[in-house]
Amino acid sequence: MSLADLPLGPLERAFVASLQRLDHEAEEAVLCAAALTCAALVNGDVCLPLRRWAGQRAWPEVAGGLLLPPLALWSAQLHASSLVGAPGEFAPLILDGERLYLARYHHYETQLAEQLLTRGSANPEVDEQLLSDGLARLFARNNSQAGPDWQRLAAAQAVRRNLAVISGGPGTGKTTTVVRLLAALLEQPGGERLAIGLAAPTGKAAARMAEAIRNAKAELPVSEAIKAALPDEARTLHRLLGSRGDSPHVRHHAASPLPLDVLVVDEASMVDLALMAKLVDALPATARLILLGDKDQLSAVEAGAVFAELCEGRGFLPDTAAALQQITGQTVEAQAPSSRLGDAVVLLTHSHRFAGDSGIGELARRINSGDAAGTLNLLKEGRADLAWQAEPTPNALLERLEQGYAPYLAAARSGNVAATFAAFNGFRALTAQRQGPWGVEGINEALEARIKRRFSLASRERWYPGRAIMVRQNDYALGLFNGDIGICLASEHGLRVFFESAGESEPTFRPFSPARLPSHDSAFAMTVHKSQGSEFSEVLLALPDTASPLLTRSLFYTGITRAKHKVEIWALPARLAEAVSTRAERAAGLAERLRVPVEVFAAQPVKPASDQDQLSLF
Repeated sequence: MSLADLPLGPLERAFVASLQRLDHEAEEAVLCAAALTCAALVNGDVCLPLRRWAGQRAWPEVAGGLLLPPLALWSAQLHASSLVGAPGEFAPLILDGERLYLARYHHYETQLAEQLLTRGSANPEVDEQLLSDGLARLFARNNSQAGPDWQRLAAAQAVRRNLAVISGGPGTGKTTTVVRLLAALLEQPGGERLAIGLAAPTGKAAARMAEAIRNAKAELPVSEAIKAALPDEARTLHRLLGSRGDSPHVRHHAASPLPLDVLVVDEASMVDLALMAKLVDALPATARLILLGDKDQLSAVEAGAVFAELCEGRGFLPDTAAALQQITGQTVEAQAPSSRLGDAVVLLTHSHRFAGDSGIGELARRINSGDAAGTLNLLKEGRADLAWQAEPTPNALLERLEQGYAPYLAAARSGNVAATFAAFNGFRALTAQRQGPWGVEGINEALEARIKRRFSLASRERWYPGRAIMVRQNDYALGLFNGDIGICLASEHGLRVFFESAGESEPTFRPFSPARLPSHDSAFAMTVHKSQGSEFSEVLLALPDTASPLLTRSLFYTGITRAKHKVEIWALPARLAEAVSTRAERAAGLAERLRVPVEVFAAQPVKPASDQDQLSLF
């Protein structure tokens, strides 16, 4: 079988055609590698790991698919090709060890690693006594908790370094921590002159971050001047950088840097490699970068898992541990980091959302540890905040959803906007995929048909009181962003779609004519990806009944931790076991580029880092 007979997508086919124009004699194995590298980006991989593919059949779903050469032969063919260059050379493809990259993504990864290492090694001038006094006051409420106060340690390290990576599960206080650390930073000499920016990957996440910071800073034990200096507006990363439509280029870069001294990025696990590389490149070398996220959540939709890679190899060397202990009064163990950025990473381990006996918290622990048998056994225990339907059917699911959304639909028919939004946030259906009877599209279509029959609405009626929608694209003129939720309700001006906005003391609601809205979908069910950063009182998580590459540990964990009080899982035991056992690993080289050289690591006379020391997020 030739490459022309393989089921290449439009992008892969166009890329291969362009390479053939550059080299008419290009070997089939080289062109196949190029197509696979291009396709890997769609699957979230930054590069093509040759060892994983060598000797395998490309596109095995095709009968008689192309057999790839053994690793040694394949590498030799790639090295010999004019289409493939070594790191630093100019070519469409870059072969770096056993990883094959598109040239642009190799540049993103190497540039990001170099700039993070430079930023991470910078030691800004800090008044440590002033910092110690400020942290003692700002984190005084944490004094009663057992074990180290990781929030205080994260704040101290973020002030002492130009790079901070703060990871924690739901309810571990990431926003609370960042507000306090910014206050401590503003109290430093010259702090009143700092330009601080807040950003997030999506408009919804940016708005939520701004609201959380506005609420948190009101209770800070600091002067009114410090409160006034704290930012309370956030932008999307694309808007911050000045994206130019479909162009990969942005307005701000190293030659035209952002006018910031400090940048805080929330939901950083959702930031892909290309966007993170552009962001770090655009940030002045002396500026502080603070990344907040959850390393166990789903990674970005685009290629790369930067935040998770940054969280690998964490630990404090003896001098760092001693300094942090002196400043914070906390007991800090020295642990040899295997990453050169290891001391920039702090994990927040105490959840204020889930109590020690929380079924959701225990379920999250078992999922993250890969304990499939323990996960199934826990779901059989009948915990108050956990429910499991082990023999799901599409009809039974629709009946359950109709029941679950009944209070919401009643509120929507009453016309009370605030009550309707509160009811909608009380229950939400999440799925792993878009298509099929267990996907967003199938569930929304079938559930809407039931709702229309219940209220005697014409099947062709698109808008009706209670229709929930999700915006699919940003509209800066209207102030609506990808992921925003709107609810159609009756008003004195006819049907209007209301969107919630954060007010000074309580939420406000903005009405829009349905005709004015940007592209959108119905949103009774939403994908777990789209739910990231959101929280609901109760969540129903429906997984497909057949095996799927989407069923991973991170998706399962992300879905169940959207619930504050109860999660209900509709899935076959086999699908749950597959999800817990499948760790989503994206092919990339960033973590390796940040790794401490073996000879340096071996020379450190300190205790090796252990995930068990900080495993419990709940």
